[in-house]
Order: sequence, then C-alpha cells, then structure tokens
Amino acid sequence: MKAEAGDWLVVEGPVIDHGGRRGLILEVRHEDGTPPYLVRWLDDGHETLVFPGPDAHVLAAGDVHLHAD
Repeated sequence: MKAEAGDWLVVEGPVIDHGGRRGLILEVRHEDGTPPYLVRWLDDGHETLVFPGPDAHVLAAGDVHLHAD
C-alpha cells in the first residue's frame, strides 16, 4: 500500500453496508509512501497514526469528489 498526504484511507466495515471509516491522510512517514500514516478520521475528527490492515485501501486525492448535500 502506498499513499501521499491528501489521499484518503478507507477501512471497510466487518459487515456489508455496516460502518467502515474514512480518513484524510495528513502525513506519510516514509518517502516511498508506505505506512504508517497520520490520519484524521471523518466520523470524529480524531487524528491517529495508522498501520492499515488488509481491510483498508487508499483513494488518491484526485479520485475523490466531495460535495455538500
């Protein structure tokens, strides 16, 4: 897994259509883009250092279109 600051980390929920988390990657600790990542979670605004597991994937900043409802 590789990322850069500004990308999004998506962690899938354990059950289909149940939960999961999305967070903005604020900082990448290694030059090659590998974890850990400093992430700000959308659901609670908490910032934490994350070593993503197999249920996670990265969305490039340019691939995400956020809009206000």
